Amino acid sequence: MAGNILIVDDAAFMRMMIKDILTKNNYVVVGEAENGAKAIEKYKELNPDLVMMDITMPEMDGIQALKAIKGAVPDAKIIMCSAMGQQAMVIEAIQAGAKDFIVKPFQPDRVLEAVKKVIG
Repeated sequence: MAGNILIVDDAAFMRMMIKDILTKNNYVVVGEAENGAKAIEKYKELNPDLVMMDITMPEMDGIQALKAIKGAVPDAKIIMCSAMGQQAMVIEAIQAGAKDFIVKPFQPDRVLEAVKKVIG
């Protein structure tokens, strides 16, 4: 079953890379956001099955957005994306309710494995 996915990353090329991996594997990207504040708005608007969210972004980071979304929708499914060397933030994200995390640069197989594990 392919799910509806919201991609959140401040870098347009990263959103494009994730979108490319997902759409080639029959997932539907219903929206994109470039920071945590926009992610919260888009989540409310689109009600996606899954959010792929970067940790480090301007205005509001991914962990703050994760906490806000999970606070409003406890069963929201969110996978965090991080660069190498952000282990402390990854642990905080998992404790805040993230379902999984993937490390940049993305390996397509790892992205798909995480998505399949969370939404099938």
